[in-house]
Amino acid sequence: MYETWEQIKNDICNCQKCKLYQNRTNIVLGEGNKNADLMFIGEGPGADEDREGIPFVGKAGKLMNQALIGLGLKRQEAYITNIVKCRPPGNRTPELEEAKSCMNYLRSQVMLVKPKIIVLLGNTALKNVLGQEYSITASRGKWFQKKGIWYMPTWHPAALLRDESKKIDFWKDLKLVLEKMEEK
Repeated sequence: MYETWEQIKNDICNCQKCKLYQNRTNIVLGEGNKNADLMFIGEGPGADEDREGIPFVGKAGKLMNQALIGLGLKRQEAYITNIVKCRPPGNRTPELEEAKSCMNYLRSQVMLVKPKIIVLLGNTALKNVLGQEYSITASRGKWFQKKGIWYMPTWHPAALLRDESKKIDFWKDLKLVLEKMEEK
């Protein structure tokens, strides 16, 4: 495990644990409040994120930002990251081995941030954090607790761009997160 952000970043910059490093423009470690009570974990960087080195800056990220604003939250109040730190080719879903290669980075990020609540954005985040036996369809909108952290699985914002009917569920799930934050 890593004890500092600098250690994580340096290691990722030199990482060759899986084939994703071969095509990256930038690593995408994460962004936001490094002491946040709220953390979002997505799948992996897309083209815009790879270009800028910042998570959730493309169309899906803009949609997520609008939802946060609607709830009265600022993106900068949360910490946002992904399962994998390099862009999968063609924005495909990260393979299991690629995700496993990045898990120590993610675990260290969680340990450093110490969030009370983690929103798992999509099936890839859900399966790699809580377990392969979970599915987003059955788990979204339900609370799970593990090692003192509350987890809320919900749709990935990119799924909302493909199927607008999922926006209602996404909004409801984020409202549950807001309610849980107010309990703390």
